[in-house]
Amino acid sequence: MPKAQPKRVKHIPMRTCVSCRTSKPKRELLRVVRTPDGHVQLDATGKKAGRGAYLCAKLSCWENALKRKRLESEFEVTISAEDRAALDAFIATLPADEPSSSPAAAAQAKEAPAQKKAGDKA
Repeated sequence: MPKAQPKRVKHIPMRTCVSCRTSKPKRELLRVVRTPDGHVQLDATGKKAGRGAYLCAKLSCWENALKRKRLESEFEVTISAEDRAALDAFIATLPADEPSSSPAAAAQAKEAPAQKKAGDKA
């Protein structure tokens, strides 16, 4: 009887956000492309020809990337006013970032009242 082959783990392509530098699965990030004619635009399909860069779908990442000229640096081109207006219109559709609630912060918040009560008893 032949041995059963272990299931192959599906490869998940990873990309890095040019703003926050976190590495995430490619499908979780949004691609911006510099087209061969020099325009910078959002690539919703992920298949447009040209140099691509990836950003998180977070408002703070997009604002940071445009403010610090991360996209211009990545593409080695100055973003035209027309392209910038299109990117700004897209940014306006992004939801505001939620406050980060890390497990460590939640644990500290729970410990603080407990420490206060312990201090009151003494």
